[in-house]
Amino acid sequence: MAKTKYVYVCSECGTTSSGWMGKCPGCGSWNTMVAETTGDQPPVNKRIAMVSTGNKPMPIPTVPNQDVERFILDMPELDTVLGGGLVPGSLVLLGGEPGIGKSTLLLQVAAVMGQKYGDVLYVSGEESAHQVRMRAERLGALIPQVLLLNENNMDNVMIEARTAPHKLLILDSIQSVFLPDLPSVPGSITQVRAITHTLMQYAKENNIPVIIVGHVTKEGTLAGPRLLEHMVDTVLYFEGERYQSFRLLRAVKNRFGSTNEIGVFEMQEDGLQHFSDPSSVFLSQRPEQACGTTVTCVMQGTRPILLEVQALTTPTFFGNPRRLGVGIDYNRLAIILAVLEKKLGLALSGQDVYVNMAGGLRVDDPAVDLAVAAAIASSFRDRPIDKHTIIMGEIGLVGEARAVSQPERRMKEAAKFAFNKCVYSQSSSVGKKQLPLDAVAVRDVYQSFKSLGLI
Repeated sequence: MAKTKYVYVCSECGTTSSGWMGKCPGCGSWNTMVAETTGDQPPVNKRIAMVSTGNKPMPIPTVPNQDVERFILDMPELDTVLGGGLVPGSLVLLGGEPGIGKSTLLLQVAAVMGQKYGDVLYVSGEESAHQVRMRAERLGALIPQVLLLNENNMDNVMIEARTAPHKLLILDSIQSVFLPDLPSVPGSITQVRAITHTLMQYAKENNIPVIIVGHVTKEGTLAGPRLLEHMVDTVLYFEGERYQSFRLLRAVKNRFGSTNEIGVFEMQEDGLQHFSDPSSVFLSQRPEQACGTTVTCVMQGTRPILLEVQALTTPTFFGNPRRLGVGIDYNRLAIILAVLEKKLGLALSGQDVYVNMAGGLRVDDPAVDLAVAAAIASSFRDRPIDKHTIIMGEIGLVGEARAVSQPERRMKEAAKFAFNKCVYSQSSSVGKKQLPLDAVAVRDVYQSFKSLGLI
């Protein structure tokens, strides 16, 4: 009896090794080497090699310009995140925690595509056909244009996909299907990589969009090799608390649009409903005249969104005070605390500091720095900030208030929600025309705190 041979493959970067290693020699990740059995692999040109078309190199100015016609899904939040709609021939990867609403969203997409453009092939490898029908009945998606295939064999899936033309292929999920001529189990690195190549080739050759559902790890990242994210055209993350109704859809990679856009949905009995005005969602539960809360405006792609910043400071009873930030980068929080202690003399070294971006939004915009600093000072000094004031500006290491992008658009968004005062950095480029609210330009953190009544 022949002895089974193994090769160890990194689940992050795909590096192979003949022996197990605690640290991947390719990407340096720890405990990511997974054993895979070796066997007769299918010929490369059978699975992943692209057929030569005889194309020759040409000067890039001579490449014909073609406008991309997108499929409009009649879900404004999803269309915005995708960059204006679903692009034919694109490969989209959707990830999220179990129960977050991935299958619900895709079944709604399938229903819209089926009614507007033609047949949709929905492949379910995890749920039975009866379970999918029950969900479709609840969502109002029982239409004959949605063709349901309950299959785990990828060869059978591709046979059905090539038999009749479809306008969209949905695979739920990539970890549940397998290629029978590969020795690995479903969901393994080898299987995921080969299946993704197969779907990519199918999408590009037939100009049909393909949407793949991917599982996530306990750390919140997509399961499988990092190569999976590099191969697809768009990577979407579905975020939110499973036991709350609001969901956030974020694009972390998009070859056909911006990666800063987010979509806001609410899970209701009849499916996911979009919010065209997400600012109202994030401000809906804001407390009245509470210490440690401020409002700022962040830019998510082309859209300004008002966001509540909450902070809490309490005396620490241990040697090292605790700093915790939810929705904000920990390093940014550490810089803000250092500036407050050095430049304004706030004795925060003996305080535990907790900062939260209300609503579950993760923020990378540096314009939130001044609002975070003001919320911390408000909690520390137990002084509330006027609820009709919005704060925005980046903080430098010497305490200066640095410029923010598109300040006028942010102010207009704040004025729609009855904010009448804006504290912003004076280095921001603001036009001479009439602003929609009382704008207070500040030079540094000290001036901003003085205008807010914190000093």
